Amino acid sequence: MSGEVSRRRFLWGVGGASALFGAAALAHATSPIGPFSLKDPRSRIGSPQDLPVNRSAHQAGVTALAQDPGWTLRLGIGSAAIALSLADLDALPQRTEVLPIACVEGWTVDATWTGVRLRDLLALVDAPDSATIRFRSLQQRGAFRETTMPAPFARDPLTLVALRLNGERLDLDHGYPARVIAPGRPGVLQTKWLSAIEVA
Repeated sequence: MSGEVSRRRFLWGVGGASALFGAAALAHATSPIGPFSLKDPRSRIGSPQDLPVNRSAHQAGVTALAQDPGWTLRLGIGSAAIALSLADLDALPQRTEVLPIACVEGWTVDATWTGVRLRDLLALVDAPDSATIRFRSLQQRGAFRETTMPAPFARDPLTLVALRLNGERLDLDHGYPARVIAPGRPGVLQTKWLSAIEVA
């Protein structure tokens, strides 16, 4: 008799767990963003500028460097380079694009980015159209302190050196003073806290 009761409890347990997982799957299908979502595992609630943050400025060790009033973006080919301040970048023609930021953790969030087209910046130093571009971050350690971008992405008119996000100056945790945003690139390659853009 006790064996039958145990078997019955086991079956009820399996049935209950199945129902719970089914309800979670239904909630995910009908609510792509929210507490039951698998699409947006990092909460946007309380995130700066309504966009999740994987690596903060503090974690990257760039807070002081990024907030330095003397920050400039080095742009060029080898020793032939120019330095652009934030005011210089603001004075250049600005573009606004809606582009997703896609994380390797599995979430994707669309955002509105404003900044200077990368190809317009490259034209300032006569970079060849076929050039691969190297981005350097202010962060001194980590696999993505330096990334490269093939020419098709660099010349895409949607690729920006972003200065603003969702209508506001970039938050420090989202790459202030300047970051890269390009269509079709994973978030880890959208270099934050830019220090240099070079022809590789």
